[in-house]
Amino acid sequence: MKSELIHSLKLASGKVEQELKNNYPVWVVELMMDKLTTLVSNLNFSTQKKSIAIYVSPVFEKVLYLDIPVLQKVVINDSFEIRDLVYSKKQLRQYLVLILSGKQSKIFLGKADTLVKIVADAPDSAYAYINDIPEKVANFSDTSSRKEIVMDKFLHHIDNTLDLILNTYRLPLFLLGPKRILGHFKSFTRHSKAVIEYIHGNYEDTPVQELPETLKPYIKDWEKVVQKNLLNQLEDAAGKKKLGIGIREVWKDARGRNGRLLVVEKDYMCGSQRSSNKGAIYMPSKPYNKFSTIRDAVDDVIQTVLENGGDVEFVDNELLKEYHHIALIKFY
Repeated sequence: MKSELIHSLKLASGKVEQELKNNYPVWVVELMMDKLTTLVSNLNFSTQKKSIAIYVSPVFEKVLYLDIPVLQKVVINDSFEIRDLVYSKKQLRQYLVLILSGKQSKIFLGKADTLVKIVADAPDSAYAYINDIPEKVANFSDTSSRKEIVMDKFLHHIDNTLDLILNTYRLPLFLLGPKRILGHFKSFTRHSKAVIEYIHGNYEDTPVQELPETLKPYIKDWEKVVQKNLLNQLEDAAGKKKLGIGIREVWKDARGRNGRLLVVEKDYMCGSQRSSNKGAIYMPSKPYNKFSTIRDAVDDVIQTVLENGGDVEFVDNELLKEYHHIALIKFY
């Protein structure tokens, strides 16, 4: 609500003023607070965005409206890096759980230790496909062949349903079910790159409140789960020709407002030079023009992606070695 946001901004401004008074002369405090007050009073409350970032200095001010949730944070320093904003991003422990059996399927959205069932367009039960098999097969006395065809149709429909669910949530996916069923599903699914783990067992009748305990060992190291999911997304995007690799290609795609998700190693920075070609940069042996030198092209890309509705994730150093340390998934 607007009233809640205004109250939150008022409290944050109070923190800013107090910290400024503790570290800077009166004239700086007055100048900065006048600027901050003006920016806050002119904020657009109708952007439908999830968060805002306000940067203020004696010579510079900027407001970013973002599509990512962030934790409220006040930073008082002599300089800022746009990556500090990404570090303040709220890390939501969310994932998808698909339970398969020979009779039915269930899919849940996991939030920490809570699972909420997602209503999908695929029938929960395999029995819904019994009347949908060819007549000549339906008349077979071999019931095993009949069951195999029913199960095959059932699992293919589930795989098709995952298209919509994964495009909506883009979250790590865990598959639970008997080894034979999961093995058959794994052999043809188009979404193998979204699957973090196949967990074997019969969970058909397991109460939903007990499932988080089953998943606990697999989500304990959440950072590894997230990074594996990000690598899977990069591989999937590469297969669809929707991935920019390396700082020069990523810079160009980001400037073209074609960045859905930027993935970059935590400590990767890259000084560069603007090229005479619009939207291009290159890495000179030494800067020769102070007006075209970019101190860190990575920070520029981060800001551009965020400003245009994209998201940014950091991963461990050297994890993106084959992607030249930085990659951008395009909108598709």
